Amino acid sequence: MSSDDIFKKTRKEYERGALDETSVAPDPIAQFRRWFDEAMEAESGEANACALSTVGSDGRPSSRMVLLKSLEDEGLVFFTNYGSKKGRHLLDNPYASLLFYWPALERQVRFEGGCSRTTSEYSDSYFRSRPRSAQLGAVVSQQSRVVESRGIIDSSYASVEAKMGTESISRPENWGGFKLVPSLVEFWQGRESRLHDRIQYEKIDGEWRRDRLWP
Repeated sequence: MSSDDIFKKTRKEYERGALDETSVAPDPIAQFRRWFDEAMEAESGEANACALSTVGSDGRPSSRMVLLKSLEDEGLVFFTNYGSKKGRHLLDNPYASLLFYWPALERQVRFEGGCSRTTSEYSDSYFRSRPRSAQLGAVVSQQSRVVESRGIIDSSYASVEAKMGTESISRPENWGGFKLVPSLVEFWQGRESRLHDRIQYEKIDGEWRRDRLWP
């Protein structure tokens, strides 16, 4: 069977839910909390996994999966190496998008907005909560840079692990959080005949405006 035939056979109908603008919360973060709680119950994987899309100074977009680590009334927080490709992009162009996809519920949520670094104290607090192995990984990693082999990564980790012994590990200065403060949020619920429900929140003059979009 050719790949074209396989793709044709993947078509399915979306019929597990509906979304009505009269039933959603007036604030998108509150609505997201509702859906996230339901996704935590329904999904077998990491419901907090999302695609982060950034654009560099060259105007070229780039996407990768990250994990949402904090949800606050004003925004969403994830952590990374500031020297990574996404970290450099966000320092050059602080606007980004986070996309959550929960296939078990046939739902997507997209956030768009500006990103800024969390405070050092905030990043320190989260870093201390990480497993020691993840702390060591953050110290070792030169994220997004070219490396000649896996062996170099493993030997670097072993070297730092031996050097640190049982000492506490401090957060590297080049590692920390970003908070995305949304100005636009879209909730997508799959529906039959590809006539999906799409409810968009857009912040205008400090207030959230809610609209239904054509699928």
